[in-house]
Amino acid sequence: MAAETAAAEAGSGRDDGADLTRRYLREIGRVPLLSAADEVALARAIEVGVLAEERLSSSNGRDPDHDALVELVRRGRQAKAELVEANLRLVVSVARRYTRRGLPLLDLVQEGNVGLMRAVERFDYAKGFKFSTYATWWIRQAISRALAEQGRTIRLPVHVVDELNRVLRAVRSAAQIQARDLSVDEIAEATSLDPERVAELLSYADEPVSLQSPVGEAADTSFGDFVEDNDALTPDELVARLMLRDQVEQVLDGLSERERRVVRLRYGLDDGRARTLEEVGQEFGVTRERVRQIEHRTLTKLRRNEWAGELRDYLV
Repeated sequence: MAAETAAAEAGSGRDDGADLTRRYLREIGRVPLLSAADEVALARAIEVGVLAEERLSSSNGRDPDHDALVELVRRGRQAKAELVEANLRLVVSVARRYTRRGLPLLDLVQEGNVGLMRAVERFDYAKGFKFSTYATWWIRQAISRALAEQGRTIRLPVHVVDELNRVLRAVRSAAQIQARDLSVDEIAEATSLDPERVAELLSYADEPVSLQSPVGEAADTSFGDFVEDNDALTPDELVARLMLRDQVEQVLDGLSERERRVVRLRYGLDDGRARTLEEVGQEFGVTRERVRQIEHRTLTKLRRNEWAGELRDYLV
């Protein structure tokens, strides 16, 4: 791809950075955007190609449909390239938010493209997600990790990062369960590392036992951002939650301002804290019984809303 060539030349010194950026943006701007139906068609072709490739691999070239399978693999790879190319502008859009943090724009774009390709490989069209929403998570993750790894004045070896993650997981656990920081000896016991090693690992952070210790040149990027969290949402879960929020907003659009406010307060849609009938009544200057009546009427209206059925897919 010509766009890939332009991006790859960014670090080679063969062209002025600003000119190369303009050239790259110009080239990816020529690629037409895809409709939702186009995305699904390409995703299906990719899926079929992957299955065909697996079948070829297991047959050792003796499959009677060998030629047809080879063609499906070719089409799948072509579909993957088309889906990637059509979303290169999305990568640039995300990458622009991370400039002035230690890496040039085209370097950020290259890292974001890696995340985009990962998204293409993992995208499940059957779940109904919009591809750009799903891909944005992977693009942001790839760029953030690149800033952490490449933006540091002193690069840490992978094995050191692994040990540091063990230490920070112990710190995270203590903060969540005990609401306090651990001593070096306690961290050593929790991680099976020597206290001296723990102290050395903590020295890599500006604030030794804080997950807020900055990483690289980005003041708003911390070590805590890169500690594995087994309770964190997966990309699919995150996208589902974002889409659920969009669907809820569409449903609420059919209500009056007061009805929307009652629902938001009663179910904690804005801040996660559900209010009691009395609290909502105080907010509006009415009795709790009046709030109950408004809520009942509003929920009845919501059940009849054309969008209400869409929410059931998320509540199974």
